[in-house]
Amino acid sequence: MTATFFSRALAASLLALSGLSAQAQSLDELYTAARGYDATYLAARALADSAPFRAAQADALLRPSVSLDASANTGRVETGFGNGSFNTRSGQVSARQPLFNRNSSATIDQAERELEAAALRLEVAEQDLMVRLAQAYFDVLAAQDALVTTRTSKVAINEQLASAKRNFEVGTATITDTREAQARFDLATAQELAADNDLRNKRIALDQLVGRSQVEPKGLATPVSLPPITPADAEVWARTADAQHPSVRLAQLSLDVARLETSKARAGHFPTLDAVASVASQYNSTGRSGSQLSSAGTTNTGSIGVQFNLPLFSGMSVQNRIKETLSLEEKSQNDLEAARRTVSLGTRQAYFGVQSLQAQVLALEAAESSSALALEATQLGYRVGVRVNIDVLNAQTQLYTTRRDLSKARYDTLLGGLRLRQAAGQLKPEDVTAVSRLLTR
Repeated sequence: MTATFFSRALAASLLALSGLSAQAQSLDELYTAARGYDATYLAARALADSAPFRAAQADALLRPSVSLDASANTGRVETGFGNGSFNTRSGQVSARQPLFNRNSSATIDQAERELEAAALRLEVAEQDLMVRLAQAYFDVLAAQDALVTTRTSKVAINEQLASAKRNFEVGTATITDTREAQARFDLATAQELAADNDLRNKRIALDQLVGRSQVEPKGLATPVSLPPITPADAEVWARTADAQHPSVRLAQLSLDVARLETSKARAGHFPTLDAVASVASQYNSTGRSGSQLSSAGTTNTGSIGVQFNLPLFSGMSVQNRIKETLSLEEKSQNDLEAARRTVSLGTRQAYFGVQSLQAQVLALEAAESSSALALEATQLGYRVGVRVNIDVLNAQTQLYTTRRDLSKARYDTLLGGLRLRQAAGQLKPEDVTAVSRLLTR
């Protein structure tokens, strides 16, 4: 059994498992589908869409307001001097324009910060969707490759089992070789069943994420060429993360909001000034039984002016509120520092993780080549009688395990690159497109 046989068996298994390549979908295409289906992302987008309307409500605090009041009353009065009735109808239009209100100004500034925060939360949700999709996509490919490897290994073990049986029948080998090969074949059958179930579960997860059924992801184009990390410096990534990561920017906005909350608390000592105006009309009619005395008339009034209000004492509530907000401001400052440290640590870990995975890929590529040569040498030694059957089986297991691990390491490297950009706050849809270009056409 030669390396050519293994290559052909692997290609045949891939073709049988993957189906028609025209039906396969790229990572880029599935990302577009996921953005329109994933409930977690759609919820974050709906929340972001509501933010401008919430900010507009705060803007109304410094805009004019107009109100209309109207009333109508009728009644009867009975006294010792006689009975009477009355009717009253009135209407009033009032308008108010805030001229100075420190509390309202701070509230509007807070709403603007919250609007920025809503956009950042949507950015976080979108980055999370990209990584979740890539994880599910490469999980299917890895499970698919593991099943292909297991089936191809099973075919090779079956060939070795048949060879051991023939050699036993002609008396050139013992029954031990046959039993060893049979045990490996039974184990490969069990591994095939487990790999098949794992692939089924991974496919279900991917289908659920994109809202489609029987999704067929595209594999990596051959020859496989993984992109390098640029820039190749963990400190550059960490500095970029400190300046750009949404978590850091959200923590900074939270600190700004806390400072504005302190300004609102201090505004409890400041006066407010409003321009006010009103127009009113009132109609009254009265009548008395017996003497037929009655009267009716309409009164119209109008006014315009300013209203000044200065708080003098509020039971120390303003002072205590200021102390409370200063403590909360200190908390927000510490939260910002914690976010920076967490992002810096996560970015460095992600960088060195990708670097390690790239080194593993190179090592496993070398191991695959040497394992294939070792298997050929072991098979040759078995045929000439200097190696036993268990040596061949071990060499086969080593080769297929290496191929499975190499495939998984390649997917992990690509996923790690996306996670690194997410850790640094740089992950964009263009990065998903770049990974998608590495897949088969």
